[in-house]
Order: sequence, then structure tokens, then C-alpha cells
Amino acid sequence: MKKLYTLFSLGLVAIAAHQAMAADLTIEVQNLTQGIYFTPVGVVAHSPDASLFEVGEAASPEIQAMAEGGSLAGITTIADSVGADMLAESAAGPLGPTKSVSGNLMTADGNTVLSVVAMVLPSNDGFVGLDNWTIPTEAGTYTVYLNAYDAGTEANDEIVGGGAPGTPGFPPAPFLTDLGSGGSGITNSEANTTVHIHPGNIGDDSATDGASDVKNSVHRWLNPVAKVTVTVN
Repeated sequence: MKKLYTLFSLGLVAIAAHQAMAADLTIEVQNLTQGIYFTPVGVVAHSPDASLFEVGEAASPEIQAMAEGGSLAGITTIADSVGADMLAESAAGPLGPTKSVSGNLMTADGNTVLSVVAMVLPSNDGFVGLDNWTIPTEAGTYTVYLNAYDAGTEANDEIVGGGAPGTPGFPPAPFLTDLGSGGSGITNSEANTTVHIHPGNIGDDSATDGASDVKNSVHRWLNPVAKVTVTVN
């Protein structure tokens, strides 16, 4: 299935007609990790027949750019092209451990599911993901816990690099102060080239050599890595 495209069928039209109400939402995303950062978060409300990503399928170029370099430009372009409603601040700083970011989103009729993406740092192509979560129609507060996914587009070498799509290594973000250098690389290949649950960082305890530039006492994580709180007003 192509990413974020519109399918037309009698069944989907019937579902859309049943769940086509606009919604007034307040959305909070919290980082639950010890030492991991998220790049600016993209929250997208769209129709159920669209998808930002699919687990078990190859990542789109837009997901690759977000997962390897933190860019929301491609996600924003696609969201606009399908009439989605998007909450994002591309110039926002990183979302650090235990920190939260929130905003209000008014959705259009038919945009009844919610997706969330943000790059995980340090990682080669890891990202926080929520895929097509149905927005409740009843007023109230709802909580969803998010996993970190691997885009499958780059080997998890755990080495500081350029961060551009197709370039080995992860971005040398200045706020990552606990990184090492001179690592030889955990691996140079990726066995699973589809979107899948991220295996997490391995890291090591060497600041100047070893296999990884990631510090094992700081930058390891287990799922879930984020909490999304959605308030339907």
C-alpha cells in the first residue's frame, strides 16, 4: 500500500460517513526515557484510508528523512496533499527525557485517526510512532503509550555521522553531551529492511574507541518510550 494516499470504496465511504465528525483536541506527548531525545514531534489527524507508515512494509522516503535526520518537511507536504490536519513545530528544540510538549488541534470532518512521528536520538533510523489511532468521539482524556520503531533504512552502527538519508551514522546533535567518539561500528548491515520494532541501542562504556559512540549507561531504552495524552474537548 502506498503511503498516505486515498482509497475509494463503498465500504470505506460508509465508514467515513459514520465517523466524519470534526474534533477539538488537546494533545500532549511526553518522553518517558532516561537519556533519549526526540526531534520535533509531528502529530497528524487524517482519514482512515491513509497511513504515515506501516509496520512490516518499507519506509517511504518521507519516513526515512524523518527517522534518519529528524526532518518533518516531507511529512508536512504529504499531510497537506491529503487534506490532513497537522500539529508540528519544525523549529522546536529537542524533547528531552521526562519532558512534554502539547498543543491544540482542530480536525476537519473525515480526519478521524491520529498518527505521531518523531526521530529518536541517538539512533541511526529510530523513531517514535503511532499509526492510525482512532480518535474517540466522546469527550474525555485518553492515554496511548508509544513504541520506538526502526525504519529499516540504515544499519544501526551507532556511530556519529551526517544524519542525511542514505548516509551512515546519526546526526551529531549538540545537546547529546554523553556521546563517545572513534567507535568502529556495531554493524554495517541491516537484516530487516522494513519498519519494525527497534531493538534499542547497545552502546559501550568507552569514550574514545570501542564499537559504539553511544553510552550504554545513558542511551539504552526499552519500549514504550513515549506517552500521548489526547483530550477530546
